[in-house]
Amino acid sequence: MPIGVLCNTFAIALGGVLGSLIKDKMSGELKEKMNLVFGVCALTIGIFSIIVMENLSAVIISVIFGTLLGSWIRLGKGIEKGGAAMQKLIAKLLPGTAAPDSQNPAASSLLITAIVLFCASGTGIYGSIISGMSGDHTILIAKSVLDLFTALIFACSLGLVTSLIAVPQCLIFLLLFFLARLLFPLTTPSMINDFKACGGVILLATGFRIMKVKDFPIADMIPAMILIWPISWLWTGYLLPLIQ
Repeated sequence: MPIGVLCNTFAIALGGVLGSLIKDKMSGELKEKMNLVFGVCALTIGIFSIIVMENLSAVIISVIFGTLLGSWIRLGKGIEKGGAAMQKLIAKLLPGTAAPDSQNPAASSLLITAIVLFCASGTGIYGSIISGMSGDHTILIAKSVLDLFTALIFACSLGLVTSLIAVPQCLIFLLLFFLARLLFPLTTPSMINDFKACGGVILLATGFRIMKVKDFPIADMIPAMILIWPISWLWTGYLLPLIQ
């Protein structure tokens, strides 16, 4: 039973609903302060994930080439279009509930940040795999606590569209949950740690983006989380022995 996945999905949906209800009652100053707090939380999770890294070179190569691949296939633009489609769907189903500024570049950037943070974090993907393999849901449950309040803050700016992010998040995590028994035996502890570290790098970029320090292309960085598996395996098994 994917308890952790469902818990995380419910937390995002609930946070989105609550945020859309109180967005007019929360001051702009408080929103800015909470964005800084959640940005720091994302940085903290990212640093915690990077600590377990075993092959720095493999992670760096994956991030660089993953970002190049994401830019080449215009992944960020695709996610942005998907976000715009979700906004239009919300506007049709519940007129007046979509964020009034949903068409401006700042809102689109914030929506991409939310989608990547909820759907493509290393913690969430790793937690889904562990949950499916061993039945240990603690990682996803811990993530759910943060996601509840993060979704609430995002919804204060984006509106009810934040809740719809729970749909692709649930589908992605459920797929990983049920494929875990096939994926996990093909991995090594080194590959898993490098994968977590790669996700941590993206979370660092996400944290800086939430705090508006730098607008990192986090959506285009997502392919790095796929490339890290074969690159880490090749680096550990073939390249590292040649240079030692």
